Amino acid sequence: MQQRKVVRTVLGATLVLSFGVFGHYVVSTSTTMGTETELAGMSYTLDQYCSVQAGAAQSNPEAIVAFSDDTSNTGGADTTISGTAVVGATPEPTAAPAATATPKPESEYANVGISIAADYVNIRKKPSTDDEIVGKLYRGSAATITKTEGDWVQIKSGSVTGYIMKDYLAIGYSAEKLIDDFGTKWATVTTETLRVREKMSSESAVLTLISGEESYEVLKDEGDWAKICVDGDTNGYVSKEFVKVSVQFKKAVSIEEEREEARRKAAAEEAERQAELEAARRKAENERKSASTSENKSSSNSGSSNKGSSSGNGSGGSSNAGSSTGGSSGSGGSNSAGSNSGGSNSGGGGASGSSGSSEGGGGSVLGSGDGSAVVSYALQFVGNPYVYGGTSLTRGTDCSGFTMSVFKKFGISLPRTSGEQSRTGKKIKVSDAQPGDLIFYTSGGRVNHVAICIGGGRVVHASNERTGITTSSLRYRTPYCARRVIG
Repeated sequence: MQQRKVVRTVLGATLVLSFGVFGHYVVSTSTTMGTETELAGMSYTLDQYCSVQAGAAQSNPEAIVAFSDDTSNTGGADTTISGTAVVGATPEPTAAPAATATPKPESEYANVGISIAADYVNIRKKPSTDDEIVGKLYRGSAATITKTEGDWVQIKSGSVTGYIMKDYLAIGYSAEKLIDDFGTKWATVTTETLRVREKMSSESAVLTLISGEESYEVLKDEGDWAKICVDGDTNGYVSKEFVKVSVQFKKAVSIEEEREEARRKAAAEEAERQAELEAARRKAENERKSASTSENKSSSNSGSSNKGSSSGNGSGGSSNAGSSTGGSSGSGGSNSAGSNSGGSNSGGGGASGSSGSSEGGGGSVLGSGDGSAVVSYALQFVGNPYVYGGTSLTRGTDCSGFTMSVFKKFGISLPRTSGEQSRTGKKIKVSDAQPGDLIFYTSGGRVNHVAICIGGGRVVHASNERTGITTSSLRYRTPYCARRVIG
Protein backbone atom coordinates (compact mmCIF):
# COMPACT_ATOMS: atom_id res chain seq x y z
CA MET A 1 0.00 0.00 0.00
CA GLN A 2 2.75 2.29 0.96
CA GLN A 3 4.51 1.38 -2.27
CA ARG A 4 1.44 2.31 -4.32
CA LYS A 5 1.32 5.76 -2.69
CA VAL A 6 4.96 6.35 -3.57
CA VAL A 7 4.33 5.36 -7.19
CA ARG A 8 1.29 7.63 -7.42
CA THR A 9 3.23 10.53 -5.95
CA VAL A 10 6.04 10.05 -8.46
CA LEU A 11 3.65 9.79 -11.39
CA GLY A 12 1.78 12.90 -10.27
CA ALA A 13 4.94 14.92 -9.95
CA THR A 14 6.05 13.75 -13.34
CA LEU A 15 2.75 14.78 -14.94
CA VAL A 16 2.85 18.16 -13.28
CA LEU A 17 6.42 18.73 -14.42
CA SER A 18 5.63 17.56 -17.94
CA PHE A 19 2.55 19.80 -18.15
CA GLY A 20 4.56 22.78 -16.99
CA VAL A 21 7.26 22.17 -19.53
CA PHE A 22 4.74 21.51 -22.32
CA GLY A 23 2.80 24.61 -21.40
CA HIS A 24 5.94 26.70 -21.59
CA TYR A 25 6.72 25.29 -25.01
CA VAL A 26 3.29 26.14 -26.39
CA VAL A 27 3.46 29.71 -25.15
CA SER A 28 6.90 30.13 -26.60
CA THR A 29 5.78 28.66 -29.87
CA SER A 30 2.76 30.92 -29.96
CA THR A 31 4.85 33.99 -29.40
CA THR A 32 7.36 32.93 -32.00
CA MET A 33 4.61 32.26 -34.58
CA GLY A 34 3.17 35.65 -34.05
CA THR A 35 6.54 37.23 -34.66
CA GLU A 36 7.30 35.08 -37.71
CA THR A 37 3.88 35.78 -39.20
CA GLU A 38 4.42 39.48 -38.82
CA LEU A 39 7.82 39.36 -40.47
CA ALA A 40 6.60 37.15 -43.27
CA GLY A 41 4.06 39.76 -44.29
CA MET A 42 0.89 41.38 -43.09
CA SER A 43 -1.42 39.50 -45.46
CA TYR A 44 -1.75 36.44 -43.22
CA THR A 45 -2.43 38.33 -39.98
CA LEU A 46 -4.88 40.67 -41.75
CA ASP A 47 -6.77 37.71 -43.14
CA GLN A 48 -6.94 36.14 -39.67
CA TYR A 49 -8.09 39.41 -38.15
CA CYS A 50 -10.71 39.92 -40.80
CA SER A 51 -12.06 36.39 -40.18
CA VAL A 52 -12.97 37.26 -36.60
CA GLN A 53 -14.68 40.53 -37.49
CA ALA A 54 -17.93 38.85 -38.61
CA GLY A 55 -17.09 39.48 -42.27
CA ALA A 56 -17.11 43.25 -41.86
CA ALA A 57 -13.56 43.71 -43.12
CA GLN A 58 -14.28 41.81 -46.32
CA SER A 59 -16.82 44.41 -47.43
CA ASN A 60 -15.14 47.50 -46.00
CA PRO A 61 -11.52 48.27 -46.89
CA GLU A 62 -11.42 50.81 -44.08
CA ALA A 63 -11.15 47.87 -41.68
CA ILE A 64 -7.50 47.72 -42.54
CA VAL A 65 -7.09 51.30 -41.46
CA ALA A 66 -8.96 50.54 -38.21
CA PHE A 67 -6.70 47.57 -37.63
CA SER A 68 -3.51 49.54 -37.97
CA ASP A 69 -4.84 52.26 -35.71
CA ASP A 70 -6.21 49.89 -33.00
CA THR A 71 -4.10 50.49 -29.87
CA SER A 72 -6.88 50.17 -27.28
CA ASN A 73 -5.51 46.77 -26.18
CA THR A 74 -2.55 47.15 -23.85
CA GLY A 75 -0.72 44.55 -25.86
CA GLY A 76 -1.05 46.68 -28.99
CA ALA A 77 -0.91 45.10 -32.42
CA ASP A 78 1.53 42.39 -31.36
CA THR A 79 -0.88 41.14 -28.75
CA THR A 80 -3.68 40.95 -31.29
CA ILE A 81 -1.45 39.10 -33.75
CA SER A 82 -0.34 36.52 -31.11
CA GLY A 83 -3.85 35.99 -29.84
CA THR A 84 -5.21 35.57 -33.32
CA ALA A 85 -2.56 32.99 -34.15
CA VAL A 86 -3.41 30.91 -31.10
CA VAL A 87 -7.20 30.97 -31.54
CA GLY A 88 -7.18 28.56 -34.46
CA ALA A 89 -4.89 26.16 -32.53
CA THR A 90 -3.81 24.27 -35.65
CA PRO A 91 -3.82 26.43 -38.87
CA GLU A 92 -0.43 26.83 -40.50
CA PRO A 93 0.46 30.31 -41.72
CA THR A 94 0.72 30.62 -45.49
CA ALA A 95 3.66 32.42 -47.05
CA ALA A 96 2.91 35.91 -48.36
CA PRO A 97 2.97 36.18 -52.17
CA ALA A 98 6.14 37.66 -53.59
CA ALA A 99 5.78 41.36 -54.45
CA THR A 100 5.79 42.09 -58.18
CA ALA A 101 6.50 45.54 -59.65
CA THR A 102 4.05 46.92 -62.21
CA PRO A 103 6.00 47.27 -65.47
CA LYS A 104 6.37 50.88 -66.59
CA PRO A 105 4.75 51.47 -69.98
CA GLU A 106 7.21 52.07 -72.79
CA SER A 107 7.56 55.68 -73.93
CA GLU A 108 6.22 56.49 -77.37
CA TYR A 109 9.59 58.21 -77.86
CA ALA A 110 11.51 55.02 -77.05
CA ASN A 111 13.02 55.04 -80.55
CA VAL A 112 13.41 58.81 -80.84
CA GLY A 113 16.53 60.78 -79.98
CA ILE A 114 16.65 64.57 -79.61
CA SER A 115 20.02 66.30 -79.79
CA ILE A 116 21.05 67.94 -76.52
CA ALA A 117 24.41 69.11 -77.87
CA ALA A 118 25.32 72.74 -77.20
CA ASP A 119 25.18 73.43 -80.97
CA TYR A 120 25.26 70.21 -82.96
CA VAL A 121 26.59 66.65 -82.87
CA ASN A 122 28.34 65.05 -85.84
CA ILE A 123 26.72 62.05 -87.50
CA ARG A 124 29.34 59.46 -88.41
CA LYS A 125 29.26 56.86 -91.16
CA LYS A 126 30.33 54.19 -88.65
CA PRO A 127 30.29 54.07 -84.81
CA SER A 128 33.67 55.70 -84.27
CA THR A 129 34.80 59.26 -83.59
CA ASP A 130 37.49 58.73 -86.24
CA ASP A 131 35.04 57.82 -88.99
CA GLU A 132 33.68 60.03 -91.78
CA ILE A 133 31.19 62.77 -90.88
CA VAL A 134 28.08 62.47 -93.04
CA GLY A 135 25.85 65.06 -91.39
CA LYS A 136 24.94 67.11 -88.33
CA LEU A 137 22.10 66.90 -85.83
CA TYR A 138 21.65 70.39 -84.44
CA ARG A 139 20.43 71.03 -80.91
CA GLY A 140 16.73 70.27 -80.63
CA SER A 141 16.62 68.32 -83.90
CA ALA A 142 15.27 64.78 -83.74
CA ALA A 143 16.16 61.42 -85.26
CA THR A 144 14.69 57.92 -85.37
CA ILE A 145 16.87 55.33 -83.65
CA THR A 146 17.16 52.17 -85.74
CA LYS A 147 19.85 50.24 -83.86
CA THR A 148 21.98 50.35 -80.69
CA GLU A 149 25.63 49.32 -80.65
CA GLY A 150 27.17 49.82 -77.23
CA ASP A 151 27.58 53.54 -76.59
CA TRP A 152 26.42 54.35 -80.12
CA VAL A 153 23.04 54.39 -81.86
CA GLN A 154 22.30 54.25 -85.54
CA ILE A 155 19.89 57.01 -86.52
CA LYS A 156 17.92 58.21 -89.52
CA SER A 157 16.86 61.83 -89.82
CA GLY A 158 15.95 63.70 -92.97
CA SER A 159 18.19 62.38 -95.72
CA VAL A 160 20.93 61.33 -93.29
CA THR A 161 21.65 57.85 -91.89
CA GLY A 162 24.60 57.32 -89.54
CA TYR A 163 25.81 56.94 -85.96
CA ILE A 164 25.73 59.20 -82.89
CA MET A 165 26.97 58.57 -79.35
CA LYS A 166 24.01 58.10 -77.00
CA ASP A 167 25.35 60.73 -74.57
CA TYR A 168 24.37 63.45 -77.03
CA LEU A 169 20.72 62.37 -77.22
CA ALA A 170 17.67 62.54 -75.00
CA ILE A 171 15.76 59.30 -75.57
CA GLY A 172 12.35 58.00 -74.48
CA TYR A 173 10.86 59.76 -71.47
CA SER A 174 13.79 62.20 -71.46
CA ALA A 175 12.90 63.15 -75.03
CA GLU A 176 9.25 63.67 -74.07
CA LYS A 177 10.30 66.35 -71.59
CA LEU A 178 11.83 68.37 -74.46
CA ILE A 179 8.74 68.48 -76.66
CA ASP A 180 7.68 71.95 -75.53
CA ASP A 181 11.25 73.25 -75.86
CA PHE A 182 12.10 71.95 -79.33
CA GLY A 183 9.00 70.47 -80.92
CA THR A 184 6.54 72.48 -82.98
CA LYS A 185 2.88 71.55 -82.97
CA TRP A 186 1.11 71.80 -86.31
CA ALA A 187 -2.59 71.67 -87.07
CA THR A 188 -3.65 70.08 -90.34
CA VAL A 189 -7.19 70.84 -91.42
CA THR A 190 -9.29 67.71 -91.95
CA THR A 191 -12.13 69.46 -93.75
CA GLU A 192 -12.21 71.38 -97.02
CA THR A 193 -12.46 74.82 -95.42
CA LEU A 194 -12.23 75.88 -91.79
CA ARG A 195 -13.09 79.16 -90.10
CA VAL A 196 -10.44 80.86 -88.01
CA ARG A 197 -12.19 82.74 -85.23
CA GLU A 198 -11.17 85.69 -83.11
CA LYS A 199 -12.10 83.91 -79.86
CA MET A 200 -12.75 80.36 -78.63
CA SER A 201 -16.39 80.31 -79.60
CA SER A 202 -18.40 79.23 -82.62
CA GLU A 203 -20.22 82.55 -82.23
CA SER A 204 -17.03 84.59 -82.43
CA ALA A 205 -16.08 86.73 -85.42
CA VAL A 206 -14.42 84.94 -88.34
CA LEU A 207 -10.97 86.32 -89.15
CA THR A 208 -10.30 84.25 -92.27
CA LEU A 209 -10.85 80.86 -93.88
CA ILE A 210 -8.11 78.24 -94.23
CA SER A 211 -7.91 75.10 -96.32
CA GLY A 212 -6.75 71.54 -95.75
CA GLU A 213 -3.87 71.97 -98.20
CA GLU A 214 -1.51 73.38 -95.56
CA SER A 215 -0.52 72.92 -91.92
CA TYR A 216 -0.54 75.79 -89.44
CA GLU A 217 1.58 76.29 -86.35
CA VAL A 218 -0.25 75.76 -83.06
CA LEU A 219 0.58 78.59 -80.69
CA LYS A 220 -1.48 77.29 -77.77
CA ASP A 221 -3.57 74.24 -76.97
CA GLU A 222 -6.82 75.31 -75.34
CA GLY A 223 -8.70 72.05 -74.82
CA ASP A 224 -11.35 71.90 -77.54
CA TRP A 225 -9.70 74.80 -79.37
CA ALA A 226 -6.26 75.51 -80.75
CA LYS A 227 -4.77 78.94 -81.32
CA ILE A 228 -2.91 78.92 -84.63
CA CYS A 229 -0.69 81.28 -86.61
CA VAL A 230 -1.96 81.67 -90.16
CA ASP A 231 0.61 84.24 -91.28
CA GLY A 232 2.05 87.58 -90.20
CA ASP A 233 -0.17 88.99 -87.48
CA THR A 234 -3.14 86.73 -88.27
CA ASN A 235 -3.56 84.49 -85.23
CA GLY A 236 -6.88 82.93 -84.32
CA TYR A 237 -8.72 79.91 -82.95
CA VAL A 238 -9.91 76.76 -84.71
CA SER A 239 -12.00 73.92 -83.35
CA LYS A 240 -9.82 70.85 -82.74
CA GLU A 241 -12.71 68.75 -83.98
CA PHE A 242 -11.65 69.67 -87.51
CA VAL A 243 -7.85 69.52 -87.24
CA LYS A 244 -5.23 66.88 -86.59
CA VAL A 245 -2.45 68.09 -84.29
CA SER A 246 1.03 66.61 -84.65
CA VAL A 247 4.47 67.44 -83.25
CA GLN A 248 7.36 68.00 -85.63
CA PHE A 249 11.05 68.52 -84.97
CA LYS A 250 13.84 69.85 -87.11
CA LYS A 251 15.83 67.15 -88.87
CA ALA A 252 19.47 66.41 -89.51
CA VAL A 253 21.27 68.03 -92.42
CA SER A 254 23.81 66.29 -94.59
CA ILE A 255 27.17 67.85 -95.29
CA GLU A 256 26.15 68.44 -98.90
CA GLU A 257 22.85 70.03 -97.86
CA GLU A 258 24.71 72.37 -95.53
CA ARG A 259 27.11 73.34 -98.30
CA GLU A 260 24.23 73.91 -100.71
CA GLU A 261 22.46 76.11 -98.16
CA ALA A 262 25.63 78.17 -97.72
CA ARG A 263 25.85 78.58 -101.50
CA ARG A 264 22.18 79.60 -101.65
CA LYS A 265 22.61 82.23 -98.95
CA ALA A 266 25.71 83.62 -100.64
CA ALA A 267 23.89 83.82 -103.97
CA ALA A 268 20.88 85.50 -102.34
CA GLU A 269 23.08 88.07 -100.64
CA GLU A 270 24.87 88.79 -103.92
CA ALA A 271 21.55 89.08 -105.77
CA GLU A 272 20.24 91.53 -103.19
CA ARG A 273 23.48 93.54 -103.36
CA GLN A 274 23.30 93.73 -107.15
CA ALA A 275 19.64 94.74 -106.97
CA GLU A 276 20.49 97.54 -104.57
CA LEU A 277 23.32 98.71 -106.85
CA GLU A 278 20.96 98.60 -109.84
CA ALA A 279 18.31 100.55 -107.93
CA ALA A 280 20.88 103.14 -106.90
CA ARG A 281 22.14 103.42 -110.50
CA ARG A 282 18.59 103.77 -111.81
CA LYS A 283 17.77 106.42 -109.24
CA ALA A 284 20.90 108.40 -110.10
CA GLU A 285 20.07 108.14 -113.80
CA ASN A 286 16.52 109.37 -113.23
CA GLU A 287 17.78 112.25 -111.12
CA ARG A 288 20.29 113.15 -113.85
CA LYS A 289 17.59 113.08 -116.50
CA SER A 290 15.27 115.11 -114.34
CA ALA A 291 17.95 117.69 -113.67
CA SER A 292 18.80 117.84 -117.39
CA THR A 293 15.14 118.29 -118.33
CA SER A 294 14.70 121.04 -115.77
CA GLU A 295 17.83 122.78 -117.00
CA ASN A 296 16.69 122.63 -120.62
CA LYS A 297 13.29 124.00 -119.74
CA SER A 298 14.85 126.72 -117.68
CA SER A 299 17.09 127.70 -120.60
CA SER A 300 14.10 127.64 -122.92
CA ASN A 301 12.10 129.87 -120.62
CA SER A 302 15.06 132.21 -120.23
CA GLY A 303 15.49 132.45 -124.03
CA SER A 304 11.82 133.27 -124.54
CA SER A 305 12.01 135.91 -121.88
CA ASN A 306 15.10 137.52 -123.47
CA LYS A 307 13.45 137.45 -126.88
CA GLY A 308 10.41 139.19 -125.51
CA SER A 309 12.54 141.82 -123.81
CA SER A 310 14.50 142.41 -126.97
CA SER A 311 11.41 143.02 -129.02
CA GLY A 312 10.15 145.20 -126.28
CA ASN A 313 13.17 147.40 -126.83
CA GLY A 314 12.03 147.99 -130.42
CA SER A 315 8.90 149.94 -129.51
CA GLY A 316 6.72 150.53 -126.58
CA GLY A 317 3.84 148.53 -128.07
CA SER A 318 6.08 145.72 -129.06
CA SER A 319 7.65 145.84 -125.69
CA ASN A 320 4.33 145.40 -124.01
CA ALA A 321 3.29 142.64 -126.36
CA GLY A 322 6.66 141.01 -126.05
CA SER A 323 6.59 141.30 -122.36
CA SER A 324 3.13 139.87 -122.33
CA THR A 325 4.17 137.05 -124.62
CA GLY A 326 7.27 136.47 -122.62
CA GLY A 327 5.29 136.31 -119.44
CA SER A 328 2.80 133.94 -120.99
CA SER A 329 5.57 131.73 -122.28
CA GLY A 330 7.26 131.73 -118.92
CA SER A 331 4.05 130.89 -117.21
CA GLY A 332 3.35 128.15 -119.72
CA GLY A 333 6.79 126.68 -119.15
CA SER A 334 6.24 126.70 -115.44
CA ASN A 335 2.89 124.95 -115.82
CA SER A 336 4.44 122.38 -118.11
CA ALA A 337 7.14 121.61 -115.60
CA GLY A 338 4.55 121.33 -112.86
CA SER A 339 2.56 118.93 -115.01
CA ASN A 340 5.61 116.78 -115.64
CA SER A 341 6.42 116.72 -111.97
CA GLY A 342 2.89 115.57 -111.22
CA GLY A 343 3.20 112.91 -113.87
CA SER A 344 6.42 111.71 -112.32
CA ASN A 345 4.74 111.38 -108.95
CA SER A 346 1.88 109.45 -110.47
CA GLY A 347 4.37 106.97 -111.88
CA GLY A 348 4.78 105.48 -108.40
CA GLY A 349 2.37 106.97 -105.91
CA GLY A 350 -0.05 107.97 -108.68
CA ALA A 351 -0.69 104.34 -109.46
CA SER A 352 -1.73 103.96 -105.88
CA GLY A 353 -3.96 106.97 -106.23
CA SER A 354 -5.53 105.68 -109.44
CA SER A 355 -6.09 102.34 -107.79
CA GLY A 356 -8.90 103.79 -105.74
CA SER A 357 -11.08 103.34 -108.80
CA SER A 358 -9.31 100.12 -109.68
CA GLU A 359 -11.18 98.36 -106.88
CA GLY A 360 -13.82 97.89 -109.52
CA GLY A 361 -11.32 96.49 -112.01
CA GLY A 362 -9.69 99.66 -113.37
CA GLY A 363 -6.12 100.83 -112.99
CA SER A 364 -3.12 99.88 -115.06
CA VAL A 365 0.13 97.98 -114.67
CA LEU A 366 3.09 99.88 -113.29
CA GLY A 367 5.77 98.56 -115.58
CA SER A 368 6.71 96.04 -118.21
CA GLY A 369 8.67 92.88 -117.68
CA ASP A 370 8.59 89.13 -117.37
CA GLY A 371 6.58 87.69 -114.48
CA SER A 372 8.66 84.51 -114.58
CA ALA A 373 11.81 86.57 -114.00
CA VAL A 374 10.16 88.14 -110.97
CA VAL A 375 9.34 84.70 -109.61
CA SER A 376 12.83 83.33 -110.22
CA TYR A 377 14.31 86.27 -108.36
CA ALA A 378 11.86 85.96 -105.46
CA LEU A 379 12.45 82.22 -105.01
CA GLN A 380 16.15 82.81 -104.35
CA PHE A 381 15.21 84.11 -100.90
CA VAL A 382 13.07 81.18 -99.70
CA GLY A 383 14.32 80.10 -96.29
CA ASN A 384 15.42 83.56 -95.20
CA PRO A 385 13.91 85.07 -92.04
CA TYR A 386 10.68 86.92 -91.45
CA VAL A 387 11.10 90.16 -89.52
CA TYR A 388 8.13 92.42 -88.84
CA GLY A 389 8.80 95.84 -90.34
CA GLY A 390 11.85 94.57 -92.25
CA THR A 391 12.60 95.01 -95.95
CA SER A 392 15.83 93.03 -96.40
CA LEU A 393 15.44 89.90 -98.51
CA THR A 394 18.37 88.27 -96.71
CA ARG A 395 18.41 89.71 -93.19
CA GLY A 396 14.65 89.73 -92.66
CA THR A 397 11.46 91.19 -94.09
CA ASP A 398 7.71 91.13 -93.62
CA CYS A 399 5.18 90.33 -96.36
CA SER A 400 4.87 93.77 -97.95
CA GLY A 401 8.55 94.49 -97.47
CA PHE A 402 9.22 91.29 -99.41
CA THR A 403 7.05 92.21 -102.40
CA MET A 404 8.29 95.80 -102.38
CA SER A 405 11.95 94.70 -102.40
CA VAL A 406 11.40 92.06 -105.08
CA PHE A 407 9.70 94.45 -107.52
CA LYS A 408 12.22 97.17 -106.77
CA LYS A 409 14.74 94.98 -108.58
CA PHE A 410 12.64 95.43 -111.76
CA GLY A 411 12.25 99.17 -111.41
CA ILE A 412 8.72 99.05 -110.01
CA SER A 413 7.96 101.04 -106.87
CA LEU A 414 5.29 99.59 -104.60
CA PRO A 415 3.86 101.27 -101.50
CA ARG A 416 5.08 100.02 -98.12
CA THR A 417 2.02 98.24 -96.70
CA SER A 418 -0.08 95.37 -98.03
CA GLY A 419 -3.21 97.52 -97.74
CA GLU A 420 -1.71 100.21 -99.97
CA GLN A 421 -0.32 97.63 -102.39
CA SER A 422 -3.80 96.13 -102.77
CA ARG A 423 -4.84 99.39 -104.47
CA THR A 424 -2.02 99.46 -107.03
CA GLY A 425 -1.90 98.11 -110.54
CA LYS A 426 -4.78 96.42 -112.31
CA LYS A 427 -7.33 94.28 -110.54
CA ILE A 428 -7.75 90.78 -111.99
CA LYS A 429 -9.63 87.65 -111.03
CA VAL A 430 -7.77 85.40 -108.65
CA SER A 431 -8.43 82.52 -111.02
CA ASP A 432 -6.61 84.49 -113.76
CA ALA A 433 -3.49 85.12 -111.68
CA GLN A 434 -0.19 84.46 -113.44
CA PRO A 435 3.42 84.33 -112.22
CA GLY A 436 4.39 87.77 -110.93
CA ASP A 437 0.88 88.86 -109.92
CA LEU A 438 0.16 89.94 -106.35
CA ILE A 439 -2.30 87.98 -104.21
CA PHE A 440 -3.91 89.66 -101.19
CA TYR A 441 -5.56 88.26 -98.07
CA THR A 442 -7.73 89.85 -95.39
CA SER A 443 -8.29 89.39 -91.67
CA GLY A 444 -11.23 90.94 -89.87
CA GLY A 445 -12.26 92.78 -93.00
CA ARG A 446 -8.92 94.45 -93.80
CA VAL A 447 -6.07 93.50 -96.11
CA ASN A 448 -3.16 92.35 -93.96
CA HIS A 449 -1.08 90.01 -96.11
CA VAL A 450 0.36 89.88 -99.63
CA ALA A 451 2.13 87.18 -101.65
CA ILE A 452 3.49 86.72 -105.17
CA CYS A 453 1.89 84.18 -107.46
CA ILE A 454 4.47 81.70 -108.78
CA GLY A 455 2.10 79.58 -110.87
CA GLY A 456 0.75 76.09 -110.34
CA GLY A 457 -1.66 77.33 -107.70
CA ARG A 458 1.11 78.43 -105.34
CA VAL A 459 2.59 81.64 -103.95
CA VAL A 460 5.87 82.78 -102.42
CA HIS A 461 5.67 85.10 -99.42
CA ALA A 462 7.24 86.20 -96.15
CA SER A 463 4.89 84.17 -93.97
CA ASN A 464 5.75 84.34 -90.26
CA GLU A 465 8.62 84.10 -87.80
CA ARG A 466 8.54 80.29 -87.71
CA THR A 467 8.62 79.58 -91.45
CA GLY A 468 10.19 82.79 -92.79
CA ILE A 469 10.06 83.30 -96.56
CA THR A 470 8.34 80.23 -97.96
CA THR A 471 6.00 78.88 -100.60
CA SER A 472 2.39 77.87 -99.94
CA SER A 473 -0.79 76.93 -101.71
CA LEU A 474 -2.37 80.04 -103.19
CA ARG A 475 -5.50 79.12 -101.24
CA TYR A 476 -3.77 78.26 -97.95
CA ARG A 477 -6.26 80.88 -96.80
CA THR A 478 -9.05 82.45 -98.82
CA PRO A 479 -7.61 85.14 -101.15
CA TYR A 480 -9.29 88.53 -101.22
CA CYS A 481 -8.11 89.81 -104.60
CA ALA A 482 -5.29 89.78 -107.13
CA ARG A 483 -3.50 92.70 -108.77
CA ARG A 484 -1.26 92.86 -111.81
CA VAL A 485 1.57 95.37 -111.53
CA ILE A 486 3.82 94.16 -114.35
CA GLY A 487 2.80 93.56 -117.94
